Amino acid sequence: MTDWTTADIPSLSGKTAVVTGATGGLGYETALALAGAGAIVILAGRNDAKGLRAIEGICERFPNALIAYEHLDLASLSSVADFARRFAASNEQLDLLVNNAGVMALPKRQQTADGFEMQLGTNYLGHYALTARLLPQLRRAKAPRVVNLSSLAHRSGAIDFDDLQSRSYRPWRVYCQSKLAMLMFALELHRRSLAAGWGVMSLAAHPGYARTDLIPNGPGTNTFQWRVGRLLQPFISQSAAAGALPTLFAATSPSVEPGSYYGPNGFYELKGPPEPAKIMPRAKDSATAAMLWDVSAMLTGVSFDEIAAAA
Repeated sequence: MTDWTTADIPSLSGKTAVVTGATGGLGYETALALAGAGAIVILAGRNDAKGLRAIEGICERFPNALIAYEHLDLASLSSVADFARRFAASNEQLDLLVNNAGVMALPKRQQTADGFEMQLGTNYLGHYALTARLLPQLRRAKAPRVVNLSSLAHRSGAIDFDDLQSRSYRPWRVYCQSKLAMLMFALELHRRSLAAGWGVMSLAAHPGYARTDLIPNGPGTNTFQWRVGRLLQPFISQSAAAGALPTLFAATSPSVEPGSYYGPNGFYELKGPPEPAKIMPRAKDSATAAMLWDVSAMLTGVSFDEIAAAA
């Protein structure tokens, strides 16, 4: 596994993949590699102009790529529902869902269209609702996978049920909570899929320190983190393409372990080829994960069990 690259991705011909946040950064690199392996790839994003540019970029690399762009704003539950309806109308099954989109450490507290704190709503609750709504199409695939993007930041995260929407707002604490939630969601989905017989393989991945626009688009470039990061980047970071490798490994490798978490193999998992990543004990807390699952269903109004029963 230590030398795994995109050249090791098996043929994905005939398989359909959805990648959220696919108009740039990790999501774009993930969609590019999946398209290069022959998958039908739906690039989901909220910026339509960037979506069209992403399509053009992938087609320049792979002229025969089977790709499309669809509008999806994870900060809006109605947008999530609309996307899922459009997808179901034209696709019988879904082989791979990569829950990649995210925002990082927004300086000021913002809210989604549904009144959720923006980082929790975009990074986690939107993906929870999206995955549930796409469950019927996932279950019709032969060996479906869901890959959630977490982060090294999950190690500092805690799920604060007393202030889940972070009225007491601290940007990095809230980001860490959202990324812990994504990892716990992946592990809980694995447990529930096994128990209910949904047949969905759930995994998680993180990119280490990948050079993307998360910091410029989040805390900004006039911050201590950005200045320090710029100085250390040559030593501790990797490209977005390299950062996407753990996601791609989880999404495509025949040797993955269901319910596992993958990240770079270098120092502190900051960079390097993919390998199993460290999961903090609180991320393995099944009681907290079950509570988070139930709270998420209540907040979003979307129930995996009800959707599975109706399918």
